[in-house]
Amino acid sequence: MKVERFEDILAWQKARDLAKKIYGQFGNCKDYGFRDQIQRAVVSIMNNIAEGFERKSNLEFKQFLYIAKGSCGEVRSMLYLAKDILLLDENMFSEFLTETEVISKMLSNFIKKL
Repeated sequence: MKVERFEDILAWQKARDLAKKIYGQFGNCKDYGFRDQIQRAVVSIMNNIAEGFERKSNLEFKQFLYIAKGSCGEVRSMLYLAKDILLLDENMFSEFLTETEVISKMLSNFIKKL
């Protein structure tokens, strides 16, 4: 399948889905610093994929994919903290962790193809 818009990129679609879930999970969290940080990081994944794609340069796109991958790692790190401070139960933690790992692998593969 030819990618014509960033919306066609499966990693962007998965990042968007994860962002919706993270917002839903932590939207009412009273630890505003934590909530804001994990929300910014998860949005950064999808936004960097989109911004990099729109640059229309493989070199720049690759750089933005690395940034998205870094944000994915930040979300994963925040998930460990969320579990440690009892903001997430083990099931939700595992689900979110798996999703971040899948997105990160997709980004790595995309970077290699560029």
